[in-house]
Amino acid sequence: MNLNQVITVSPKVISQEVAGETVILDLDSECYFGLDAVGSRVWHLIREGADLATIYHTLLDEYEVDGEQLQADLESLLADASQRGLITLKEAS
Repeated sequence: MNLNQVITVSPKVISQEVAGETVILDLDSECYFGLDAVGSRVWHLIREGADLATIYHTLLDEYEVDGEQLQADLESLLADASQRGLITLKEAS
């Protein structure tokens, strides 16, 4: 995982937090996606404009998790969101 990446949310996505979880609607596909509490925290940080390094270090501070496990989980979540067109990952300039 390259921590020097920035994440952009697709303009064709809307989201809403409901009871500590986040529901995301892709307006193109009309599909809903759900995120648990940790995924919701990641989504919140993305929406705030945090880069991947900031997200990684924030989660490392907030949760009792091994750095390698966190990296693997972030890679999985972001790869899935990217493949579904919910976000775009690109190198920071």
